[in-house]
Amino acid sequence: MKWMIPTLILTAGLVLSAKISPAKPEYTRRTHKECAFCHPPDSRKLTPAGEYFRDHGDSLKGYRPPEQEGKKAAAKPAK
Repeated sequence: MKWMIPTLILTAGLVLSAKISPAKPEYTRRTHKECAFCHPPDSRKLTPAGEYFRDHGDSLKGYRPPEQEGKKAAAKPAK
């Protein structure tokens, strides 16, 4: 009986702290992108593409990836 109350408290804490993720496999089917396109590995955070998807009504239409630093430097004309 001594272990029952702590077990119930621990179980209730785990159940109440669990967060439901809005990411669904249907998003990958609809966008034809891998999960890592919108979510960095081992993280619940979003990449710029994931933020765009969230902010634009679950659509990647019109999304342009941010330019990378190396490409910006290479794109500058030589003097």
